[in-house]
Amino acid sequence: MSDFDVDLFVIGAGSGGVRAARIAAGYGAKVMVAEEYRVGGTCVIRGCVPKKLMVYASRFSDDFHDAAGFGWSVGPSQFNWPTLIRNKDLEIDRLEGIYRTNLEKAGVEIIDSRAVIEDAHTVHLLKTGARVRARYILVAVGAHPTLEPAIPGGELAITSNEVFHLEAQPKRILVIGAGYIAVEFAGIFAGLGSEVTLLHRGDKLLRGFDEDVRDALGEAYAKRGIKLALNRTVTRLDKTADGIAATLSDGNVLTFDQVLVATGRRPSTISLGLEKVGITLDKAGAIPVDAYSQTVIPSIYAVGDVTNRANLTPIAIREGHAFADTVFGDKPTMVDHDLIPTAVFSTPEIGVVGCGEAAAQERYGEIDVYKAVFRPMRATLSGAPERVLMKLIVDKATDKVVGVHIVGHDAGEMIQLAGIAVTMGATKADFDRTIAVHPTAAEELVTMRTPMVVKKPVAVG
Repeated sequence: MSDFDVDLFVIGAGSGGVRAARIAAGYGAKVMVAEEYRVGGTCVIRGCVPKKLMVYASRFSDDFHDAAGFGWSVGPSQFNWPTLIRNKDLEIDRLEGIYRTNLEKAGVEIIDSRAVIEDAHTVHLLKTGARVRARYILVAVGAHPTLEPAIPGGELAITSNEVFHLEAQPKRILVIGAGYIAVEFAGIFAGLGSEVTLLHRGDKLLRGFDEDVRDALGEAYAKRGIKLALNRTVTRLDKTADGIAATLSDGNVLTFDQVLVATGRRPSTISLGLEKVGITLDKAGAIPVDAYSQTVIPSIYAVGDVTNRANLTPIAIREGHAFADTVFGDKPTMVDHDLIPTAVFSTPEIGVVGCGEAAAQERYGEIDVYKAVFRPMRATLSGAPERVLMKLIVDKATDKVVGVHIVGHDAGEMIQLAGIAVTMGATKADFDRTIAVHPTAAEELVTMRTPMVVKKPVAVG
């Protein structure tokens, strides 16, 4: 008789945990998964999916405006926030049901409870008090948004958790931050008609992205009427009769109906029992793991945002699958975190795979840079100020395309396909011999012929 109740106990039924559970069960493992909130995790419940639905909603205002130039007579339009939230919630309920059904079909037992680790093989279910012995434990609890840095009155702000459940659309909203979540929600609320101020302590949005991409988004957002408050911070928030007064580091006091803090997320590792079993968290609160997602305790693994490697849903899914292949499928699998296609669902949209210009120079030395900035066909008759940026970074020594950067309509869709080519090691010659699909915006990726003059980085010291 086995000393274990299950082969695998998964803590957290988000993207990584669900994939790991299903694949492990497919290999014949007896699997149990515990989730204290809702099955589906951040991405499905209060992240990527509901956010993308809201992005779609926000872009109809542009479509109504653009239609006139193409001969359509569009009457007065009116947006209803409660309708969007109600329909979004119905879709999230439907998706959660699908996730639960797929786990059950795979033979995975779902426990609706918080679970904590008691020892290398024991998990305690807080809802019932039961204890489960598992051959392996997988921690896949993800991360949570924070109200950082702490300031007086900070409790008046909301995070990306609460923003999905606001009863009313704020007429005036301050978004604090400059990463994915901040710029996406700034674009959402601007498109829905709110007055948006986007505040960031730095001088540009989207730190870590290519400088041309950062510049293009900043210019586009300014044209869309989003007020960019750069090189500033908020020092305090105060409740007033007219809303929430935000005191800025430059001394200005601005009033808003809502303040959304999107300055970062922290791994949800508090009170999981990890330190008790000998797992020391890093300075960010993340679980250190090796290339196979194994912790220093051989029976305990971790995947997804809780490890703070590459905090994106597809990465969590890939890590969960690789874990199951490694432990239960006899197929040791490591996940490559070096080349990751990604999209920012701002408006305009951004798609990126590989290195930016500065990073490519540092990594490869001599590079060629190809860039096109143009007005897309969809903006010609409409008179919209929309511009598209496309940029290729090429390693001169090998002719390999090591970076693709797109700012414009459907950039996310384009970068998924470009990501295949870059992942396969496509060269600029491969791009050049690919026949263009005309007329499309994407054809620019295969028709750019003349590289820019690349300035060499200035040596310091």
